[in-house]
Amino acid sequence: MERWQQLMLTKAEPQELDLGAGQEDSHEKESLLHKKIWLPKFVYDGLPYFYLTAGFAAFFATLYINEWFWILPHYLLFSAACLHLGIAVSRRRVKSRESEKKR
Repeated sequence: MERWQQLMLTKAEPQELDLGAGQEDSHEKESLLHKKIWLPKFVYDGLPYFYLTAGFAAFFATLYINEWFWILPHYLLFSAACLHLGIAVSRRRVKSRESEKKR
């Protein structure tokens, strides 16, 4: 029994824990998510129109599916997401332009 207790007990000295190390890692991931990216002007300007076109195309594609397939809900979800993104991006840009004109 003594040998078992000796194996279970450690002789390591207590060390201070660096609790900030994990926070630094999460901060790096967070900054990656919020990192600004550069897009060419024609891509940036056409992005809302691309979202709207893709959304309408996916919605109208569901009209041509004759039977209930597993892909139908995916088309509808993709359609709703693209339409939402297109409207949200264009509204945000309009508000930004209006606020710049007021300055």
